[in-house]
Amino acid sequence: MRIAYITAGAAGMYCGTCLHDNTLAAALQKQDHEVSLIPTYTPIRTDEKSVAGQRIFFGALNVYFQQKLAIFRRTPRLLDRIFDSPRLLNFIGKLGASSTDAKMLGELTLSMLQGGKGNQAKELDKLADFLAEIVQPEVVHLSTTLFAGFARRLKEKLKVPVVCSLQGEDLFFDDLIEPWKSKILLELAERVKDVDRITSPCDFYTGLMSDRFGVPREKVVKARLGIDAEDFRGVERKERPAGGPLVVGYLARRAPEKGLHHLVEAFIQLAKSRLPGSVRLAVAGFLAVKDQAYFAAQQQRIREAGLDSQVDWVGEVDRQAKVEFLAGCDVFSVPTVYQEPKGLFVAEALAAGTPVVLPDHGSFPEWIEATGGGLLVEPENPAALAAALGRLLDAPEERRKLGELGRRSILESFTGEKMAAEMLEIYRQVLRAA
Repeated sequence: MRIAYITAGAAGMYCGTCLHDNTLAAALQKQDHEVSLIPTYTPIRTDEKSVAGQRIFFGALNVYFQQKLAIFRRTPRLLDRIFDSPRLLNFIGKLGASSTDAKMLGELTLSMLQGGKGNQAKELDKLADFLAEIVQPEVVHLSTTLFAGFARRLKEKLKVPVVCSLQGEDLFFDDLIEPWKSKILLELAERVKDVDRITSPCDFYTGLMSDRFGVPREKVVKARLGIDAEDFRGVERKERPAGGPLVVGYLARRAPEKGLHHLVEAFIQLAKSRLPGSVRLAVAGFLAVKDQAYFAAQQQRIREAGLDSQVDWVGEVDRQAKVEFLAGCDVFSVPTVYQEPKGLFVAEALAAGTPVVLPDHGSFPEWIEATGGGLLVEPENPAALAAALGRLLDAPEERRKLGELGRRSILESFTGEKMAAEMLEIYRQVLRAA
């Protein structure tokens, strides 16, 4: 099958959507399907081998200039290609583009959803021409409903069905201000009518996007998430030496929405209830420019508690270091404030055999039900989080059992191969219905 998968770069940030899309495209390619993973805005960043193409469509600079200045809506394509240079877009991203504030993007988002009638119509024509002349897909997959405005033009040009994914848009919508928010949601309701099928990462998110944002439930189908599990299959967990410190791990963006501050407070309570040095906290993940002050405040909180010597601020990790980091933790937690729709970090921690403690909201209850790999606690309650972490740290047999259950489930049922097989069936269904 020939598939055009349109994904969105995140300005140099490790992004769950980029990781998911790259894993899916790579798994489909391994099954001998012709998949073109086409980045938009900026190049994607992934800790696996990227299978994305080098050409960027809807480059961040062109999209911005076309929104602000009418002259850029008529510039020649040769000039546009200069602004779409991956090197230039990566440079702009490093300057802080990853800190984009959704409150400033209402007008631009509405224009993008308007597709062929928006200020970026020229960009959509370039994408449509490229797909028609080079890729010639049998199906097009848009990685987010924010791209739903592309569907009508692509279907007219290519005569193929279009699939679209839900990937955490609620956070973006919630940050929008009026009058743009209302206008965008009205436009979205119209544009998703042009999409043949919408995929959702979990039942919770299907309900949320349907109830709050009007995504038609009858068009939505749940699509299994998965990870590239090969690096995790060789993981060998080592027994802790008697009396050695046990490690609570965190690996996600170091940002307030991921709840690092709740984990810091829980760790302080946990550490002060135990012998000095008997427990450690290890924190890893991407840090955006906009979140530096927030992260510094968490470090200061640890210093004020006198626990700086018991915390490892690891920072960003590459693929091998990530696997080793997760395998080196005794329990793992990312206590998100928002209701996480995907939670790929859960699958990765469990694939390493590390049990998880998570807030009882979003996709997390479905992960725990499907894998049996951890515990759920009341959201935004550091005391409850500390108690659950302490329970597992004090029960090595329970930790081992939960870790083994979770690991077995992920390596059997939530791999890239399983995810690709399920997505292929969705593509076949829309092709049969076309």
